[in-house]
Amino acid sequence: MHAEAAIREPLILGHRTYHDITNDIVGPIENKAPRGWYVLITIAGLIAAYGVGCIMYLLSKGVGVWGLNKTVDWAWDITNFVWWVGIGHAGTLISAVLLLFRQKWRMAINRSAEAMTIFAVIMAGTFPLIHMGRLWVGYWVFPLPNQFGSLWTNFNSPLLWDVFAISTYFSVSLVFWYIGLIPDFATIRDRLTKPGMKRFYSILSFGWTGNAKAWTRFEEVSLVLAGVATPLVFSVHSVVSFDFATSVIPGWHTTIFPPYFVSGAVFSGFAMVQTLLLVMRKVMHLEAYITKKHVEYMNIVIIVTGSIVGVAYITELFISWYSGVEYESYAFINRATGPYWWAYWSMMTCNVISPQLFWFKKLRTNLAFTFFMSIIVNIGMWFERFVIIVTSLHRDYMPSSWTMFHPTWVDVGTFLGTIGIFFTLYLLFARYFPVVALNELKSILKTSGESYKKEAAHHHHH
Repeated sequence: MHAEAAIREPLILGHRTYHDITNDIVGPIENKAPRGWYVLITIAGLIAAYGVGCIMYLLSKGVGVWGLNKTVDWAWDITNFVWWVGIGHAGTLISAVLLLFRQKWRMAINRSAEAMTIFAVIMAGTFPLIHMGRLWVGYWVFPLPNQFGSLWTNFNSPLLWDVFAISTYFSVSLVFWYIGLIPDFATIRDRLTKPGMKRFYSILSFGWTGNAKAWTRFEEVSLVLAGVATPLVFSVHSVVSFDFATSVIPGWHTTIFPPYFVSGAVFSGFAMVQTLLLVMRKVMHLEAYITKKHVEYMNIVIIVTGSIVGVAYITELFISWYSGVEYESYAFINRATGPYWWAYWSMMTCNVISPQLFWFKKLRTNLAFTFFMSIIVNIGMWFERFVIIVTSLHRDYMPSSWTMFHPTWVDVGTFLGTIGIFFTLYLLFARYFPVVALNELKSILKTSGESYKKEAAHHHHH
C-alpha cells in the first residue's frame, strides 16, 4: 500500500501538442474575427466615442460642469482615478510576483492581465489631466524655469509623487508586456502569408530568431523587470493612498491606508481579470488554456485580499472610536448611518461579505458565479473610493457648509466613456495580439499538459 499526493489537475487541457497551441492562439489573428468580436467592439466603440465627447465638452466648459461644490471639491474624478489605478494592479502581480515565485498557472493569464494593466493605467491617467480643467496650461506644473514669478512645483505634494509613481509604473509595465510579446510576434510573423501583415509583425518582433542565446537573454530580462515591477505593486498604490493619508481630514488621515489600498487594488484587479478572461475564453475558444484551475486560483487571491480589506475596514472603525477624537468617530458614524449609508453598505456587502462565498469549492469553480462576482467586486471597490472621498468631505466642521454631492451627466458620461475606451483598446489587443503567451505556455506543456500528466501518473504506478 502506498500513499501519494493526488496529481495536480493539468493547466492545459485536451491532448495538446506544441503545434496545437500555436494554431489555437494564432488562429484568431490569421482568420476573420468571430462575429461576437465585431458586436462587442461596436458597443465599446460607441461608448468610447460618447466618453471622448464628454471630455471635449468638459475641457471647453470647465470643471464646473461636474457636480463638485465648495464643500465636496473632490468626487468622481478622483474616485475613478483610484479605481482605474487599482484595476491595473493585477497585471503586475500576476506577471511579476508570480514569475518570481515560479508559479506555472500565471502563464495562460499573464498576457491579458498585463494588457489590462496598461489600458487601465492610461484610463486612470486621463482623470488627473482633465481634472486640471485648463489642460492647455498644463505645462505650468512642470518645474521649468519660468516667467510665472515664484510658481514652482510642490515636491512635497503626494499628488506629485503620484505623477512619478504612475509614470514609472506605466513605463515598466509597458516594457514588460512588450518584451513578453516579442517571441509570439515572431511566431505569428513566420506563419503569416499576406505580405502587409507579415511586414507588420516582423517590425514588431525586432528580428527575433529564437536561438538559445536569445531565450537566455529573454529570461534574464524578464527576471530583472519582474524584480523592478514587484516593489511597484506596493509603491504605486501606497502613494495613491497618500493623496488622502497625508491630509488632516477626519476619515482620510489614517495610517492603515497604504497596505489596505494595496490589497484593495489587487482585489479589484483580479476581479477585472476574471471579467475579461471569462469573456475571452468563450469568444476566442480558449477553454483548454484558461481552465477552471486558473479561475479557482484567482478566486483564492480574491478571498485573501477581500478579507484583508475587511479587516482594514473594521480596524478603521475601531480606531475612530478608540482615538477619542469626536470628529474622527463622527466621520465614520456618518459613513455608516448618514445620508450616504447606502454607499457604505454596498461597499461592505460587495467587498467583505460576498468574497467569503468563494470558500465553497463548488462556487469558486463555477464560472457563471465567478463572472457575476467579479462584477460585484468591482462595483464594491468603486463604492469604497466614493465613500472614502465624498463622505469624508460632505460634512465638515461647520454644519452650515454641509452639503450633498450629485453627479452630473458629464461625471457619469466621462466615467462610462473611459470604460468604453478601455474595452475598445482591450478588444483591439485581443484581435491583433496573441492573447495568451503561447511561447511561455509551451514551456509548461511537458509538466502541466493533460496527456503528459496522465503518462506521468501511469509510469508512477508501474
